[in-house]
Amino acid sequence: MFGVLNVYKPKGMTSHDVVGVLRKRLNIRQIGHTGTLDPFAEGVLPVCIGKATRLIEYFDDNKEYLATIQFGSSTSTFDIEGEITKSCDKKVQREDVIYALKYFEGEITQVPPIYSAIKVNGKKLYEYARNGEEVKITPRQVTIYNIELKNFDEGYQRAEILVSCSKGTYIRSIANDLGEKLGCLGHLIKLVRTQAGKFLLEDSVQLDDEKLESAIQNPLVAISLENITVDNSAHIKISHGMPVTINNTKIKSGDFLILVYNNNIDAIGVYDGEKVKVKKVFI
Repeated sequence: MFGVLNVYKPKGMTSHDVVGVLRKRLNIRQIGHTGTLDPFAEGVLPVCIGKATRLIEYFDDNKEYLATIQFGSSTSTFDIEGEITKSCDKKVQREDVIYALKYFEGEITQVPPIYSAIKVNGKKLYEYARNGEEVKITPRQVTIYNIELKNFDEGYQRAEILVSCSKGTYIRSIANDLGEKLGCLGHLIKLVRTQAGKFLLEDSVQLDDEKLESAIQNPLVAISLENITVDNSAHIKISHGMPVTINNTKIKSGDFLILVYNNNIDAIGVYDGEKVKVKKVFI
């Protein structure tokens, strides 16, 4: 088996749990997901099967989420699973939320939650938090391509926002920071990943789908690198890890390419100005 599955991760399971289920269902050990979703979150989780796990680094990695934020309190984890640390009686209106969201557009500096798997000095942040240890968290640059209010319940003080963002963005931090910006506090109570790279929520498959194996897709659908179709002679060279000559004036030295034979990925290579040097072979 060689390909990628657009799996719907259900709420309550870890991403690793999903991989475990698929290993049993598909009877193959070599499986890996392309980006962790928190257990309380749900939605799109692309999973690579077989040697396709070696392609994960080349996948498009922008994400889209539908997040539900509860205003009026903040928690230790910035989400519904943490303990409430502060509360606020201030009420906000729809227009307030729309205006505040403008501050999150474009490139922003974000402080990751203390309860996250980011490592500092070889130790995960949540390990510091659980041990009651203080640690300096370095802010990171992330990009918010689009952020908009989809629904707002003024009575319950809940906002549903759609966020399109770069890899590494913490939606929990946006929920917390939005609450701070509005002066009413806030935390994430629901999160659905609606898109991961080129994979969409409406095309995802359930773990209990009887035709799971037939839903495995060609990895070509997930990668935006230039595709170069090769002939049989080049196919043979690639199988031996040898460089191949190509004719394509659009390609520049240093570009990574996908070498394709019979609509299957033969290899990932890099163009050196004369030939494509093979980096990873999949024949």
